[in-house]
Amino acid sequence: MDKVPPLDSCTGPLWDSVKIKSSMDLDGIVPVVNVGWKLQADASISIILGSEIKVIDENTNQSVCVQFRFSIKNVLNPNYEKWNFSLDVVVEPEHTYTLEVFNFPESEKGHHRITGNITVPGSLWDPKITAVASENKNMVFVGFNSSEYSERYQVLIQSGNRNCSEWVSKIQPVFIRCKTNCKTVRKSVQLWQTQERSWSFQISIGLLLIFVCFLVYLLHKASHEGSQTTPTSADNQQPEIFQVQERKRVLILYSLDHLLYKNIVLKFSAFLAAKCGTDVILDLLDLTRLGVLGSIQWLEWHKERIESSSDKILILCSQGVQVKWRAMCGGQQVFLKEDALSPVGDTLTPSLTLLVPHFIRAASFEKYIVAYFDDVCSEEDIPLPFKITVRYKLMKQFEEVFFRILNTEKHEPGRVKRIDGLSEDTYHECPSGRALRDAIEAFRRYQSEHPDWFQEELLEGPELEDDEARNENNISKTDQVKYCLLNSVQIISDMKFQDSIMTVKKTMVQLTEPHQMCSTLEFNSHTEGIQLL
Repeated sequence: MDKVPPLDSCTGPLWDSVKIKSSMDLDGIVPVVNVGWKLQADASISIILGSEIKVIDENTNQSVCVQFRFSIKNVLNPNYEKWNFSLDVVVEPEHTYTLEVFNFPESEKGHHRITGNITVPGSLWDPKITAVASENKNMVFVGFNSSEYSERYQVLIQSGNRNCSEWVSKIQPVFIRCKTNCKTVRKSVQLWQTQERSWSFQISIGLLLIFVCFLVYLLHKASHEGSQTTPTSADNQQPEIFQVQERKRVLILYSLDHLLYKNIVLKFSAFLAAKCGTDVILDLLDLTRLGVLGSIQWLEWHKERIESSSDKILILCSQGVQVKWRAMCGGQQVFLKEDALSPVGDTLTPSLTLLVPHFIRAASFEKYIVAYFDDVCSEEDIPLPFKITVRYKLMKQFEEVFFRILNTEKHEPGRVKRIDGLSEDTYHECPSGRALRDAIEAFRRYQSEHPDWFQEELLEGPELEDDEARNENNISKTDQVKYCLLNSVQIISDMKFQDSIMTVKKTMVQLTEPHQMCSTLEFNSHTEGIQLL
């Protein structure tokens, strides 16, 4: 749905209930998650066109997205209650799901979405077996609690060298009407028949009763202890401190939206290096190599190294990333002040051109991590191609991001891994984390004081001309060669300086979208040679 001005948008929904239950489909009884939400009882209900719900499986990245379209005029339903809706989605045991619901049309500034998480428990069946001998017949009545998803059971009884086995069926623990409170079905198992009782028979029955009672006691004790130690979800599991064994490397891609945002990226890189022991690849930290190679060849070189290893590419989304992506798709071209002031220019646009075709292949998902600083950015700043994978909020979900960088699962059966000092509440306890928090807070305050800060960062035509004139006036001690082409990129693969004569061999790379990309090389006129790194 198209975004609308804030005054024409509707308010967000409210959670009603989220619960796990069972349902019947073509394959039989399956677990489902029932998601319910309500509409707020206010004046905006008359402009609501519908609701959208998205359920994402965090274990497989599969998702279900459903739109409800409706038109409501009354604030309350005929029962004088808030309008409510619900959806059943088939889920997998022991999987964690992210839920997101919003009403549309949405505001073009901010959003009113509600999100949540739920973990589906595994099987925790406790049969609680009981056995009672009949007084008038040679029988033993065996009782037990059925499992929620099983319909057929095998009952086995052993007494000395005698064994008896019987299948019990037609037990339906879950029905649409009676749920789990259904009529109990009992089945009697006849052990043997004899013409006359003997002392040996009576002793055997007594021993059997003692054995069954002892067995029931052990099962009850084990189930009671298990209920105290067995977690029902990943949130209740005891955390296990994880020790980082291997130093990893990550390439960070971002947009120079503002000087304060640039400071956040630098402080975040310092936190990764100092606190997490990660090798950070950032254009601002590799200006010499990037200036010699150019943006495309610098990116291609790092991309090949990452593809042949377990290293990752971290994409930090912001308003600049979104508008530059729209420009690549045929929208209005944008130029930011920080890009003009940066010695390497705009490296994001060539990065998107090079990496997006590779990113949209499912096999490449594990190489890329999409995140954004939710205190200064929002979900709306994420380009459409990157929404097909999990998006992380920094620094709330930084620990999950770092486990992705380490190529390690945070959640495993029976345990949850943790790393000291990386949670949202503790990352700022170290010097580098404290500097990062201060940088985020500074930009957040600036945004609140300057609501139109991003528009102020856009360069208009006269400003672009003034910036180019300043650059020309500043070139005095060095000569500058600048390659700037439309629809193509020149990659310098070999250079030689001989008696102030420069020979350049060039390779042309055709792009699929019409974008202007520039690579700049500065050199001293008295230099005799240059070596590519």
